[in-house]
Amino acid sequence: MKQHFFVQHTIMNGISRLDIKQLRVLSSLLELQNLSQVAKKMGLTQQAISEQLRKLRDLFDDRLFIRQGNNMVATPKAQGLKAPVNNILKQLESLLEPEQFSPQTYKGVFTISATDYATQALLPQLFNITRREAPGLKLIVRDFASDNVNQLITAGELDLLISFPEFIPDNLSYITLFEEQHLCITGIGNTTYTEPLSLAQFAKHPQLVVSPSRANLRGSHDQWFESQGLKRNIVMSVPSFSAVPDILHTTDMLAFYPSRLLPNSKVKQLKIEALPPTFKVIAAWHPRTNNSPIHKWLIEQLQNL
Repeated sequence: MKQHFFVQHTIMNGISRLDIKQLRVLSSLLELQNLSQVAKKMGLTQQAISEQLRKLRDLFDDRLFIRQGNNMVATPKAQGLKAPVNNILKQLESLLEPEQFSPQTYKGVFTISATDYATQALLPQLFNITRREAPGLKLIVRDFASDNVNQLITAGELDLLISFPEFIPDNLSYITLFEEQHLCITGIGNTTYTEPLSLAQFAKHPQLVVSPSRANLRGSHDQWFESQGLKRNIVMSVPSFSAVPDILHTTDMLAFYPSRLLPNSKVKQLKIEALPPTFKVIAAWHPRTNNSPIHKWLIEQLQNL
């Protein structure tokens, strides 16, 4: 037991004294068998190469190279080190090589948290691309929960968020995918108003809003109306955009609806004197995955949409 401990201690002590530069010197000497040529190749002085060789001789307890004229002839010990040393250097070099990524051969699971809007407007097209170009990629889509999204993505339970800027924590990396515009819509058979509508007419008429994170009668454009001295007549709130066409189809309500979710056979667009401000749709991720190949590829596909 004591002998085994002594051997292990000797090995660990030797490893602690060995560095990459010494391995490179040893490999180059085995290849070139000449101190001056090795010094030129490595951009060092011949004296520096000699000093590294001295340390190697001490470490391996062997002369390693014997001078014959201008050349250095390797000892049997040095010859035996050639293959393992070159393998170690190749493995170290591979650590620094850029990671090769191919969607076609990638295999893994990726979790996306998306708003109701993004699930309808973007994900069907994204899934069509991933099934065709990355068949080994499996995707999980979770509802977007703004209250705990930072905790989930920090814990690694989410890989990518597709949402609106106001719902994304400041510590995350993000990119704007595009700007979206809400349009005025109503049920396909509603003939209450002639076009175009004034903002006052719209504000007065019963309206439906989508409120995914808060169950209340507040809409995203309330402040815009208030800045023009108008108060909206919101009479109904639903948690998802997918419910809007069915409800409008059977009522006389009006609503603002994202342009990318149109056309829809159950609703029609109404002209209005002014449209509310556009809004951004973004993709966000944790900074630790800034250089992740699969993140980069998926975000690029979303941008191309």
